[in-house]
Amino acid sequence: MNLLRPIVLALSLGASLPAFANTESGDPRYTIQNPPAYAMIGDLLIARPLLLAATVIGAGAFVVSLPFTALGGGVGDAGKALVVDPAKATFVRCLGCIGEGFERQD
Repeated sequence: MNLLRPIVLALSLGASLPAFANTESGDPRYTIQNPPAYAMIGDLLIARPLLLAATVIGAGAFVVSLPFTALGGGVGDAGKALVVDPAKATFVRCLGCIGEGFERQD
């Protein structure tokens, strides 16, 4: 019994160490996220299809609103909000991450 206690303690401590791991890279320009498996699965099956639909719908809305936004001078802002931001969240962001995969911090 005395031999079993340190083994169980070592295994339980070893299993909990990744929870305390620092997910920051050494480079201050980039942050690296390490999402759990359930977040990746949920992102793959739920979030990415919804974001793809949002990108397609946003592109359609951008084309429809283009004459009006051109008159107001907000084409760049409308394109970024309706097309670029959903597309970045769909295709650039790592699977299960909250932000983009490698965010540059200037």
